[in-house]
Amino acid sequence: MSNNINNNKPPSKSTGIITDILYFFLLKPKHPTLVKFDSSEERIQYNQRIIERIGIDTNQYSVLNINRISIEAPVSYIFNELLDFNGNPLCWPNHIARVDRIENSLKRIRILPFGWKKYPFRFMKSFFGLPLIPLFQLKAVSIKKVPDKFDTDNPRYFVYDCSGGYPIGILAIYVRSSIPEMGETGKSQLFFGVSFNFFGNKEWQEKRKLVNILWEWVHNRVTANVLNRIKQLSEWRIETIQENNLEDIAR
Repeated sequence: MSNNINNNKPPSKSTGIITDILYFFLLKPKHPTLVKFDSSEERIQYNQRIIERIGIDTNQYSVLNINRISIEAPVSYIFNELLDFNGNPLCWPNHIARVDRIENSLKRIRILPFGWKKYPFRFMKSFFGLPLIPLFQLKAVSIKKVPDKFDTDNPRYFVYDCSGGYPIGILAIYVRSSIPEMGETGKSQLFFGVSFNFFGNKEWQEKRKLVNILWEWVHNRVTANVLNRIKQLSEWRIETIQENNLEDIAR
């Protein structure tokens, strides 16, 4: 038997709406993930990197929100986990925001509030004027499963057009190898980025600053917890695989 001990453990599974609220909204994540822009120039530079990577110009949107986390697992492993994603309650608040893969495909996805495909009462056509069913309607713009030969940092990503009751814009999930020259640690870097105008209106953000502050807090807290849980699950699984391999060799 190997003397290695797996010190990691998988994240706790959410079993309902209450644990969704606790695990994804209330608990402070262990690792901060928000990428902060200290100036408009820094945002422009980041936007240029995004254009170079996935061809999307985020300057057309009033909001650019990016979260990032370091994961001690190979890029290919993390991306394959994302390919299988279907609202895993270990990593996603699936009781509050149900993932509905249309025809079991990643090319078209709906996110349904509480799993509702229609409003609970016949007279309802919105929630306080907001058409929140579905919360998101995602249509794949690009899914990069295999990096190009010239990409030394091994990038893979999903890019979606995002419509529905939630703000309209772009969702990008991007994973690549860490770049030590940029001070990055771990084997991989996982990015979760959104860029949008509130409900399709670029001026709406300035007129609804309180809503913007509330959205930023909710989005960043949930996203940070999702990324922390993906990190925890990936590192636990990789360590378990490595430990089992060592035990097989020792037999």
